[in-house]
Amino acid sequence: MDMLQTFLFSDFLGTPAYFWLIFISVVIGLLVFDLGFLHKGQKEIEAKESFILYAGYMAIAFLFGGWVWYARGAQSGLEFFTGYLIEQSLAMDNIFVIATVFAFLGIPRIYQHRVLFWGILGVILFRAMLIGLGAALVMSFQSVLFLFGAFLVFTGLKMFKTSNEKPSLDDNWILKLIRRHFRVTDELHGEKFTIRQVDPRTGKLVRFMTPLFVALIIVEFVDLIFAVDSVPAIFAVTQDPFIVYTSNIFAILGLRALYFALAAAMHRFRYLQYSLAVILVLVGIKIFLVPLGIKIDTALSLAVTISVLAAGIGWSLWKTRNDMPEPVPGAGRKSVEAAE
Repeated sequence: MDMLQTFLFSDFLGTPAYFWLIFISVVIGLLVFDLGFLHKGQKEIEAKESFILYAGYMAIAFLFGGWVWYARGAQSGLEFFTGYLIEQSLAMDNIFVIATVFAFLGIPRIYQHRVLFWGILGVILFRAMLIGLGAALVMSFQSVLFLFGAFLVFTGLKMFKTSNEKPSLDDNWILKLIRRHFRVTDELHGEKFTIRQVDPRTGKLVRFMTPLFVALIIVEFVDLIFAVDSVPAIFAVTQDPFIVYTSNIFAILGLRALYFALAAAMHRFRYLQYSLAVILVLVGIKIFLVPLGIKIDTALSLAVTISVLAAGIGWSLWKTRNDMPEPVPGAGRKSVEAAE
């Protein structure tokens, strides 16, 4: 009993181990409930269900944040909610790119949840690695925050210039690499990621990837690329690995649940990237000031982030109120061979 108590209260990355165990248990419970109960069979998720799922994930995230606030104090609670909101804001762009990936590869809505669900497992692993690396760098070299800040400001300014550009996979290097080095079927095979079939070149029975597995690989790469922006952004709020990681994962879980509602209304958020660019620049400036001993109040950061995001959403909805939905670039049944 003493050994168990010692373990539970032992320090892991600046936080008692039992905090991490509670977080891991909540995430595993959510994933098991999602796949094992809500989506045990393949079905197409409609926008209404997507909003309900998002509300559920958000409620659990807020309960967890409330517990952090109660157990670790108001500052940690504010940092959690600020990190959660920043990640949700910056990851919206990720959602629109994923929608483009599905359209390009011709992945029907009925199978998209399967890709997103298994993609979450990669997110949990890769974000842990990135945040662990970032935390180690910050602890060892405080000056690395200058680099993080400059990178975020540069990325935000670059986003202003590319806000009107639509994502395209017509010349995507990942697709070319997959097609060049792996066997890929031209058509989907239900919900299967791989199948065994005869190789026309050798006549042998071998394993092929399906376009569903190709979509999973690209979604993981997309998330990894976007994490390079969002993870340093949360380090502007706090350098506590527990707050950074938990707020990050809860935000991603919620947005993946909201995907089916957002993907159907991409044309209504045409101007959202401008507000995301502003958030990146402001967060970059904030993180740049940390090594100089200038710390901007977390509550103020949270208020500014909410205001900028709300302004971007409101402006987009107003400007596109009479617009008809536009087809996603590359939409339709498209073979993976198109990437060759």
